[in-house]
Amino acid sequence: MVKVTVWGSLRAATDGQAEVEVDASTFKEVLDALQLNYPGLTDQIEQGVSMAIDGKIYKDSWFTPVKPDSEVILMPLMQGG
Repeated sequence: MVKVTVWGSLRAATDGQAEVEVDASTFKEVLDALQLNYPGLTDQIEQGVSMAIDGKIYKDSWFTPVKPDSEVILMPLMQGG
């Protein structure tokens, strides 16, 4: 199981829970499990989200590995440059 910290407005879709756990081993599996367990996240995930894994921010990095002890943070899409 991977512990995912849910940031900001995304928490409304997890009944206000700041942390949730999902069974996943990649970036994509985390998103799929979150949508399955928390359907309210589906629209936001489909529009785009960012995920920090062990301190590095990813977007659409489907095959990035996630370990059970990884620090994972789901946040609204971060843009800029």
